Amino acid sequence: MKNYLRIAIQKSGRLQEGSMTLLKESGLAISNGRGQLKTQAHNFPVEILFLRDDDIPQYIEDNVADVGIVGENVFVEKNKKNTLIKRLDFAKCRLSLAISKSEDYKGLSSLQGKNIATSYPVIVRKYLDANNIKAGIHEISGSVEIAPGIGLADAICDIVSTGSTLLSNGLKEVETVMLSEAVMIAGPELSDEKKEILDRLLFRLEAVNSAKNNKYILLNCPDEAIEKITSVIPGMKSPTVMPLSRKGWSSLHSVVNENAFWEKIDQLKSFGAEGILVIPIEKMIR
Repeated sequence: MKNYLRIAIQKSGRLQEGSMTLLKESGLAISNGRGQLKTQAHNFPVEILFLRDDDIPQYIEDNVADVGIVGENVFVEKNKKNTLIKRLDFAKCRLSLAISKSEDYKGLSSLQGKNIATSYPVIVRKYLDANNIKAGIHEISGSVEIAPGIGLADAICDIVSTGSTLLSNGLKEVETVMLSEAVMIAGPELSDEKKEILDRLLFRLEAVNSAKNNKYILLNCPDEAIEKITSVIPGMKSPTVMPLSRKGWSSLHSVVNENAFWEKIDQLKSFGAEGILVIPIEKMIR
C-alpha cells in the first residue's frame, strides 16, 4: 500500500482557500468537491483531510494527520504535541483586545477587574498574567464581538484582519496580544518515509513563497552604470548582463524583492536605467 503524507487543512473558513491555493501552486493536483472530507493528490504522495481548524492540532497529536495548516493563534492556543515547521506567509492577522468605542482607555490597567470574552482563553490568560492584570475570562465561540453590547463582558479578544468587524459592532482595538499567520505544524512521530515526502513538499512551498516576494527585473543601462546598478540590485548571486545592439549599452536582468525595488527605483533611474520591466516569478529555486 502506498504511503501518503496526511495533511489536515481547514474545511471552511479564512484559511481553506489560501491553503488549497498554496498546495496547488506547489504542483499538487488536488480536487475538493463540496462536502468532501478527504482527497488525494493525483501526482504527489499526499492525502488531504478537511477538518475544523480547532481540531487539527489534536488530530496531529493523535497521529490521525501527519501535518496541518492552521493559524498560529490556534497552534499556540491548543498547545498540543505539535511542532511549528514553516510559516506560510498568508492569512496574516492579529489577536487583539477591543473595547467599546465610547469607553476611555488608559492602558492595560483599564482592564483590571474587568471581564473579557474570547475564544482564546489560554493566550489571553498568559498575556494578562505577564502584564499583572487580574481580569475575568469568558470563553465563547463565535460572535465574540457582541459580548460587550449584551453585557456579557467589558472587552473582547479576537482575531482582527482589517478591523472593520470591530467598527461595525461599536468596538475599538486597544492592544495587540499576538501576531498570527498560517503555519504548517507537524507531529513528533513521522516515519522516515513521511519525513522524506514532507521535505519534498517543503521544498516546493519555499519555491512558491520565494517567488511571491520577488520579481524579475529587466532594464537597459549605459555600460558605465553597470557596476553602480549591480551594487543596488545584486540579484541572487549576480545579475545577467547582455550587450545591446546600441553601442555602449547593455540589458541587465536581476531578481529583486518587490518592496526593495520600489525603494530603489529612483536610484536606478538616476544611474541612467531605462526601459525597466518588472515581471512576476512563478517559482524560484534558490
